[in-house]
Amino acid sequence: MDGLSAVQSRISEIQTRFLIAPTTTASSAWSTAASAAGLSGTPAAVSSATGTAASSGGSAVVQVASRYLGVPYAWGGTDASTGFDCSGLVQQVYSDLGIDLPRTSSQQATSGRAVASLAEAQPGDLVFYDYSSSRPGIDHVGIYVGNGQMIAAPQEGEVVQVQDVGTPTVIRRVLPAAAGSPTSATTGSTGPLAGVPYADLFTQAGSRYGVDPAVLAGMARTESNFNSAAVSPAGARGLMQFMPATAAGLGVDTSDPASSIDGAARYLSRLTEQFGSTQLALAAYNAGPGTVQRYGGVPPYGETRSYVQKVTSAAEAYR
Repeated sequence: MDGLSAVQSRISEIQTRFLIAPTTTASSAWSTAASAAGLSGTPAAVSSATGTAASSGGSAVVQVASRYLGVPYAWGGTDASTGFDCSGLVQQVYSDLGIDLPRTSSQQATSGRAVASLAEAQPGDLVFYDYSSSRPGIDHVGIYVGNGQMIAAPQEGEVVQVQDVGTPTVIRRVLPAAAGSPTSATTGSTGPLAGVPYADLFTQAGSRYGVDPAVLAGMARTESNFNSAAVSPAGARGLMQFMPATAAGLGVDTSDPASSIDGAARYLSRLTEQFGSTQLALAAYNAGPGTVQRYGGVPPYGETRSYVQKVTSAAEAYR
Protein backbone atom coordinates (compact mmCIF):
# COMPACT_ATOMS: atom_id res chain seq x y z
CA MET A 1 0.00 0.00 0.00
CA ASP A 2 1.52 3.37 -1.01
CA GLY A 3 1.60 6.45 1.24
CA LEU A 4 -1.51 8.05 -0.24
CA SER A 5 -3.52 4.82 -0.03
CA ALA A 6 -2.49 4.34 3.59
CA VAL A 7 -3.62 7.84 4.50
CA GLN A 8 -6.88 7.41 2.60
CA SER A 9 -7.54 4.16 4.47
CA ARG A 10 -6.94 5.90 7.79
CA ILE A 11 -9.18 8.79 6.71
CA SER A 12 -11.99 6.32 6.01
CA GLU A 13 -11.63 4.95 9.55
CA ILE A 14 -11.81 8.45 11.02
CA GLN A 15 -14.82 9.39 8.92
CA THR A 16 -16.60 6.17 9.87
CA ARG A 17 -16.02 6.95 13.52
CA PHE A 18 -17.67 10.35 13.05
CA LEU A 19 -20.65 8.90 11.18
CA ILE A 20 -21.36 5.79 13.25
CA ALA A 21 -20.63 6.89 16.79
CA PRO A 22 -20.14 10.62 17.05
CA THR A 23 -20.02 11.95 20.57
CA THR A 24 -21.81 15.15 21.41
CA THR A 25 -18.46 16.90 21.80
CA ALA A 26 -17.08 15.67 18.47
CA SER A 27 -20.27 16.48 16.60
CA SER A 28 -20.45 19.95 18.10
CA ALA A 29 -16.77 20.51 17.46
CA TRP A 30 -17.12 19.51 13.84
CA SER A 31 -20.00 21.95 13.41
CA THR A 32 -17.96 24.76 14.93
CA ALA A 33 -14.90 24.12 12.79
CA ALA A 34 -16.90 23.50 9.64
CA SER A 35 -18.88 26.70 10.12
CA ALA A 36 -15.65 28.67 10.61
CA ALA A 37 -14.21 27.12 7.48
CA GLY A 38 -17.27 27.94 5.41
CA LEU A 39 -18.08 24.23 4.96
CA SER A 40 -21.56 22.78 5.19
CA GLY A 41 -23.23 19.43 5.59
CA THR A 42 -22.06 16.32 7.40
CA PRO A 43 -18.39 15.35 7.54
CA ALA A 44 -19.00 12.73 4.87
CA ALA A 45 -20.81 15.18 2.60
CA VAL A 46 -18.07 17.74 2.92
CA SER A 47 -15.44 15.10 2.19
CA SER A 48 -17.35 13.94 -0.88
CA ALA A 49 -17.70 17.48 -2.14
CA THR A 50 -13.94 18.06 -2.15
CA GLY A 51 -13.45 15.73 -5.07
CA THR A 52 -9.74 14.88 -4.80
CA ALA A 53 -7.83 12.69 -2.41
CA ALA A 54 -5.78 15.60 -1.12
CA SER A 55 -8.86 17.74 -0.46
CA SER A 56 -10.67 14.82 1.18
CA GLY A 57 -7.64 14.33 3.40
CA GLY A 58 -7.76 17.98 4.34
CA SER A 59 -11.37 17.67 5.45
CA ALA A 60 -10.41 14.69 7.57
CA VAL A 61 -7.63 16.70 9.23
CA VAL A 62 -10.18 19.39 10.13
CA GLN A 63 -12.56 16.75 11.46
CA VAL A 64 -9.90 15.23 13.70
CA ALA A 65 -8.60 18.61 14.88
CA SER A 66 -12.14 19.63 15.82
CA ARG A 67 -12.28 16.78 18.33
CA TYR A 68 -9.78 18.65 20.46
CA LEU A 69 -11.54 22.03 20.56
CA GLY A 70 -11.75 23.13 24.18
CA VAL A 71 -8.70 21.18 25.38
CA PRO A 72 -6.62 23.50 27.62
CA TYR A 73 -3.31 24.89 26.47
CA ALA A 74 -0.31 23.40 28.29
CA TRP A 75 3.27 24.33 27.46
CA GLY A 76 5.02 21.18 26.27
CA GLY A 77 1.67 19.36 26.26
CA THR A 78 1.13 16.36 24.00
CA ASP A 79 -1.89 14.69 25.62
CA ALA A 80 -5.56 15.71 25.37
CA SER A 81 -6.12 14.60 28.96
CA THR A 82 -3.64 17.16 30.30
CA GLY A 83 -3.41 19.75 27.52
CA PHE A 84 -1.65 20.65 24.27
CA ASP A 85 0.78 23.25 23.15
CA CYS A 86 0.53 24.33 19.50
CA SER A 87 2.88 21.74 18.01
CA GLY A 88 1.66 19.02 20.37
CA LEU A 89 -1.85 19.50 18.99
CA VAL A 90 -0.62 19.31 15.39
CA GLN A 91 1.46 16.22 16.09
CA GLN A 92 -1.52 14.48 17.74
CA VAL A 93 -3.96 15.33 14.95
CA TYR A 94 -1.68 13.97 12.25
CA SER A 95 -0.80 10.96 14.40
CA ASP A 96 -4.52 10.17 14.55
CA LEU A 97 -4.40 10.02 10.74
CA GLY A 98 -1.35 7.77 10.74
CA ILE A 99 1.18 10.49 9.82
CA ASP A 100 4.25 11.06 11.99
CA LEU A 101 5.41 14.67 12.41
CA PRO A 102 8.32 16.09 14.42
CA ARG A 103 7.63 17.42 17.88
CA THR A 104 8.34 21.17 17.59
CA SER A 105 6.82 23.82 15.33
CA SER A 106 10.23 24.75 13.90
CA GLN A 107 10.82 21.13 12.91
CA GLN A 108 7.28 20.72 11.58
CA ALA A 109 7.85 23.79 9.37
CA THR A 110 10.22 21.72 7.22
CA SER A 111 7.79 18.80 6.77
CA GLY A 112 5.87 18.19 3.57
CA ARG A 113 6.03 20.79 0.84
CA ALA A 114 5.57 24.53 0.65
CA VAL A 115 2.35 26.31 -0.24
CA ALA A 116 3.07 29.58 -2.01
CA SER A 117 0.41 31.76 -0.39
CA LEU A 118 -2.68 31.75 1.78
CA ALA A 119 -4.76 32.06 -1.39
CA GLU A 120 -3.54 28.58 -2.36
CA ALA A 121 -3.91 27.04 1.11
CA GLN A 122 -6.33 24.15 1.62
CA PRO A 123 -8.00 22.78 4.77
CA GLY A 124 -5.48 20.63 6.62
CA ASP A 125 -2.43 22.70 5.64
CA LEU A 126 -0.17 23.84 8.46
CA VAL A 127 0.32 27.57 9.00
CA PHE A 128 3.44 28.71 10.84
CA TYR A 129 4.41 31.98 12.53
CA ASP A 130 7.52 33.75 13.80
CA TYR A 131 6.13 35.63 16.80
CA SER A 132 9.26 35.92 18.95
CA SER A 133 11.38 39.06 18.76
CA SER A 134 14.09 37.49 20.91
CA ARG A 135 15.14 34.91 18.32
CA PRO A 136 14.39 34.31 14.64
CA GLY A 137 12.61 31.19 13.51
CA ILE A 138 9.22 29.52 13.71
CA ASP A 139 7.59 29.42 17.14
CA HIS A 140 3.87 28.80 16.51
CA VAL A 141 1.71 26.57 14.31
CA GLY A 142 -1.98 26.11 13.55
CA ILE A 143 -4.11 23.91 11.28
CA TYR A 144 -5.82 25.77 8.45
CA VAL A 145 -9.54 25.04 8.20
CA GLY A 146 -10.39 27.37 5.31
CA ASN A 147 -12.04 30.77 4.98
CA GLY A 148 -9.18 32.55 6.76
CA GLN A 149 -9.52 30.44 9.91
CA MET A 150 -7.32 27.92 11.75
CA ILE A 151 -7.55 25.58 14.72
CA ALA A 152 -4.72 26.19 17.19
CA ALA A 153 -3.62 25.92 20.80
CA PRO A 154 -2.86 29.62 21.36
CA GLN A 155 -1.22 30.29 24.74
CA GLU A 156 -1.33 29.77 28.49
CA GLY A 157 -4.80 30.31 29.94
CA GLU A 158 -6.60 29.57 26.68
CA VAL A 159 -7.95 26.44 24.99
CA VAL A 160 -7.71 24.84 21.56
CA GLN A 161 -9.97 27.03 19.45
CA VAL A 162 -10.84 28.38 16.00
CA GLN A 163 -8.99 31.64 15.27
CA ASP A 164 -8.31 34.06 12.43
CA VAL A 165 -5.30 32.84 10.51
CA GLY A 166 -3.71 36.27 10.11
CA THR A 167 -0.50 36.35 8.04
CA PRO A 168 1.49 33.11 8.28
CA THR A 169 5.27 33.15 7.87
CA VAL A 170 5.31 29.68 6.27
CA ILE A 171 2.58 27.36 4.96
CA ARG A 172 3.21 23.63 4.49
CA ARG A 173 1.13 20.79 3.04
CA VAL A 174 1.88 17.51 4.79
CA LEU A 175 -0.71 15.19 3.22
CA PRO A 176 0.53 13.13 0.25
CA ALA A 177 -0.35 14.64 -3.11
CA ALA A 178 -3.00 12.93 -5.16
CA ALA A 179 -1.62 10.86 -8.02
CA GLY A 180 -0.92 13.04 -11.06
CA SER A 181 -1.09 16.35 -9.23
CA PRO A 182 1.75 18.77 -9.96
CA THR A 183 4.18 19.11 -7.08
CA SER A 184 7.79 19.27 -6.13
CA ALA A 185 8.14 16.37 -3.72
CA THR A 186 10.80 18.09 -1.66
CA THR A 187 9.59 21.67 -1.42
CA GLY A 188 6.46 22.32 -3.43
CA SER A 189 8.23 25.29 -5.02
CA THR A 190 7.38 26.02 -8.65
CA GLY A 191 9.65 29.09 -9.01
CA PRO A 192 13.39 29.35 -9.73
CA LEU A 193 14.21 27.28 -6.64
CA ALA A 194 11.88 24.41 -7.61
CA GLY A 195 13.22 21.16 -6.20
CA VAL A 196 15.57 22.87 -3.73
CA PRO A 197 15.14 21.87 -0.07
CA TYR A 198 13.84 24.72 2.12
CA ALA A 199 13.05 26.79 -1.00
CA ASP A 200 10.32 28.74 0.74
CA LEU A 201 12.60 29.63 3.66
CA PHE A 202 15.35 30.88 1.33
CA THR A 203 12.81 32.96 -0.58
CA GLN A 204 11.30 34.51 2.54
CA ALA A 205 14.64 35.28 4.19
CA GLY A 206 16.01 36.72 0.96
CA SER A 207 13.01 39.01 0.62
CA ARG A 208 13.24 40.01 4.27
CA TYR A 209 16.89 41.09 4.12
CA GLY A 210 17.39 41.99 0.46
CA VAL A 211 19.54 38.95 -0.31
CA ASP A 212 19.32 36.77 -3.43
CA PRO A 213 17.53 33.54 -2.37
CA ALA A 214 19.56 31.61 -4.95
CA VAL A 215 22.77 32.71 -3.20
CA LEU A 216 21.40 31.53 0.15
CA ALA A 217 20.49 28.18 -1.40
CA GLY A 218 23.96 27.97 -2.96
CA MET A 219 25.52 28.63 0.45
CA ALA A 220 23.46 25.86 2.06
CA ARG A 221 24.43 23.43 -0.67
CA THR A 222 28.12 24.31 -0.34
CA GLU A 223 28.15 24.50 3.45
CA SER A 224 26.19 21.37 4.41
CA ASN A 225 24.57 19.89 1.29
CA PHE A 226 21.26 20.92 2.88
CA ASN A 227 21.90 18.81 5.99
CA SER A 228 20.52 20.67 9.02
CA ALA A 229 22.34 18.27 11.38
CA ALA A 230 25.78 18.72 9.80
CA VAL A 231 28.78 19.37 12.06
CA SER A 232 32.16 20.26 10.54
CA PRO A 233 35.53 19.11 11.92
CA ALA A 234 36.05 22.71 13.08
CA GLY A 235 32.75 22.69 15.00
CA ALA A 236 30.54 24.65 12.59
CA ARG A 237 26.95 23.50 12.87
CA GLY A 238 23.70 23.27 11.02
CA LEU A 239 22.39 24.00 7.57
CA MET A 240 24.45 27.19 7.16
CA GLN A 241 27.48 26.02 9.21
CA PHE A 242 27.70 28.66 11.92
CA MET A 243 30.46 28.51 14.48
CA PRO A 244 28.92 28.51 17.98
CA ALA A 245 30.15 32.02 18.84
CA THR A 246 28.80 33.48 15.60
CA ALA A 247 25.48 31.70 16.06
CA ALA A 248 25.19 33.02 19.61
CA GLY A 249 25.96 36.56 18.46
CA LEU A 250 23.24 36.37 15.82
CA GLY A 251 20.73 34.62 18.08
CA VAL A 252 20.66 31.61 15.74
CA ASP A 253 19.49 28.13 16.75
CA THR A 254 21.65 26.01 14.44
CA SER A 255 19.36 22.99 14.85
CA ASP A 256 16.46 24.99 13.36
CA PRO A 257 16.68 25.40 9.55
CA ALA A 258 14.43 28.47 9.59
CA SER A 259 16.58 30.16 12.23
CA SER A 260 19.81 29.22 10.44
CA ILE A 261 18.60 30.57 7.09
CA ASP A 262 17.29 33.75 8.67
CA GLY A 263 20.60 34.29 10.46
CA ALA A 264 22.64 33.63 7.32
CA ALA A 265 20.54 36.08 5.33
CA ARG A 266 20.91 38.78 8.00
CA TYR A 267 24.66 38.20 8.25
CA LEU A 268 25.19 38.12 4.48
CA SER A 269 23.16 41.32 4.10
CA ARG A 270 25.34 42.98 6.74
CA LEU A 271 28.55 41.78 5.04
CA THR A 272 27.34 42.91 1.62
CA GLU A 273 26.67 46.37 2.96
CA GLN A 274 30.09 46.42 4.62
CA PHE A 275 32.13 45.22 1.62
CA GLY A 276 29.97 46.38 -1.28
CA SER A 277 29.66 43.12 -3.22
CA THR A 278 28.23 39.63 -2.90
CA GLN A 279 31.59 38.09 -3.79
CA LEU A 280 33.38 39.82 -0.93
CA ALA A 281 30.47 39.14 1.44
CA LEU A 282 30.76 35.42 0.66
CA ALA A 283 34.51 35.54 1.22
CA ALA A 284 33.91 37.23 4.58
CA TYR A 285 31.27 34.63 5.49
CA ASN A 286 33.87 31.92 4.89
CA ALA A 287 37.12 33.47 6.11
CA GLY A 288 35.87 36.23 8.40
CA PRO A 289 35.40 39.98 7.85
CA GLY A 290 38.79 40.79 9.36
CA THR A 291 40.58 38.61 6.83
CA VAL A 292 38.84 40.29 3.88
CA GLN A 293 39.72 43.71 5.32
CA ARG A 294 43.34 42.71 5.82
CA TYR A 295 43.78 41.55 2.23
CA GLY A 296 41.58 44.23 0.70
CA GLY A 297 39.59 41.60 -1.24
CA VAL A 298 39.09 37.85 -1.50
CA PRO A 299 41.97 36.40 0.54
CA PRO A 300 44.49 34.13 -1.24
CA TYR A 301 43.19 31.02 0.48
CA GLY A 302 42.31 28.05 -1.71
CA GLU A 303 39.39 27.12 0.53
CA THR A 304 37.87 30.61 0.45
CA ARG A 305 38.30 31.10 -3.29
CA SER A 306 36.81 27.65 -3.93
CA TYR A 307 33.92 28.48 -1.58
CA VAL A 308 33.06 31.70 -3.40
CA GLN A 309 33.23 29.92 -6.77
CA LYS A 310 31.06 26.99 -5.63
CA VAL A 311 28.38 29.20 -4.09
CA THR A 312 28.31 31.47 -7.14
CA SER A 313 28.02 28.51 -9.53
CA ALA A 314 25.25 26.89 -7.46
CA ALA A 315 23.35 30.19 -7.28
CA GLU A 316 23.55 30.57 -11.06
CA ALA A 317 22.11 27.07 -11.47
CA TYR A 318 19.19 27.92 -9.17
CA ARG A 319 18.19 31.15 -10.94
